[in-house]
Formats: sequence, structure tokens, C-alpha cells
Amino acid sequence: MAGDILLRSDKGPVATLVLNRPKHLNAFNRELRLALIAAVRAIDADPAIRVAILKGEGRSFCAGADLTEGLAGDVAAMLEAEYKPFLTGIAASRVIWIAQVQGAAAGIGAATAMACDLVAMADDAYVYMAFAAIGLIPDGGNTWLLGNAMGYRHALAAILEGRKIPAGECVGYGIANRTFAPDALDAGVAQWAGNLANGAPLAMAAAKKLLRENHRRSFAEAIDAEARAQNPLTRSADFRNAVKAFFGKRKPEFSGR
Repeated sequence: MAGDILLRSDKGPVATLVLNRPKHLNAFNRELRLALIAAVRAIDADPAIRVAILKGEGRSFCAGADLTEGLAGDVAAMLEAEYKPFLTGIAASRVIWIAQVQGAAAGIGAATAMACDLVAMADDAYVYMAFAAIGLIPDGGNTWLLGNAMGYRHALAAILEGRKIPAGECVGYGIANRTFAPDALDAGVAQWAGNLANGAPLAMAAAKKLLRENHRRSFAEAIDAEARAQNPLTRSADFRNAVKAFFGKRKPEFSGR
């Protein structure tokens, strides 16, 4: 895929994408950005995939933008055309995305990890708002993602101080879900993804959509949105078969229909 700069492998209903620029700590150059846009769209369009893992090759998840390319020209246009599509594509996807973070998730690499639905980190990994060191503000949705996870004061301090936020603190703040020992990260995330992929895909996609959109709703509006989402689920074959399995004391198998 894209000259091996981005690797995809599938194991049943779980797809794994690997940012593959380890010599550059998987920093985003234009080729990698465009490859990730295409890959996110392809995974979302693949009916066999229910869960996707996004990880980096080597010792870091992603060091952010590749500054060796420079930031000349219209940066806002580049963010709109080459970053926003994969960041919002992950958020809007019916697939559940898990970021697997080792080493640094820095700059817009941090936004890429936090844009995923779930985040697992090696216990020596960290999130780093590196922008202050080069006189910039966080972009790629970092201010929104950090603010929602940490609250205003903690998020602002992390941005202004440019501090590395260790994995344990990321879990405490709600940036990440869980940590693993570095040598157990691959196996731990694979097992987690496999367990999730056994769930009901229609319900998982509906729950993701509701939670992603509820910040725009009042409590009463959230109840209404849940009701609208629940109606088609109660008419699905998965629901009917799962009810039969429940009464038959069997584990349900979900087809996504």
C-alpha cells in the first residue's frame, strides 16, 4: 500500500494499519497522509471489517508532521485537504478504531491517536503537545480532543507547557483506556480488538455514533436519538438471534444484519 509507507493486514473482522516510516518516527509526510485517507475510506467501505487497529512501526506511534517537508504555503488548506479527511473519517466510521501507542504520540500524531474511538498505550508511552516548542498552536483537532478529555485547565496547561503526558496520566484524564507493558502491547491490543469484533456490529456502530454526537444534544434530545437508533436494531436479525441465544443459554453470533 502506497509503497509500503502504510501497511494493512486483516485477521477476520479486524484490520490493522501500520504507519511505516520508522526512521522518521512515523512522522506524516504528504504520501503518508494521502495513503491514510485512502485506507480509512477503504476500511469503512469493507463490510467484513468491524474493528481497526492503528499503530506505528518501530519505537514511536507518530512524531507528528514531518517538518523536513517544511510548512511553506497555505497550512490551513493542507490541514483541510490532507489531515481532516482521515481524522474525521475515523470519527465518522462505522468501524471501531483502536489506537495502539508506543513511544511518542506527538503533535498531530497525538490528534490521530485521540481521534480513534479507543486508545491503548504502552506504559512507557506518552502524548506530547510539541507545538509550543516551535511557536505554534495544536492543530488537527488537538484542542478539541484534549479539552474534552482533560477539561479546560489541564488541557491548556498541557498545551502551554508542552509537557509529555505519560500513559498512566493519559488513562487518568480519559485520553487513553488502558496500558500494557511494552512487550505485551501487541498481544493485548489484538486480544481486545478480537473480543470487540465478536460484538454486535450494528449496535456498536450506533453506540459510537450516539456518543460522538451527544455533545450537541440536551439530555432529552439524547433520549430521542437513542430511541431512533434503537428501533432498527430491534428489527434486526442479530437482535432476534441474540434473544434466542439468550434463552437457549448460548453465546450469540452476530452477522451485522
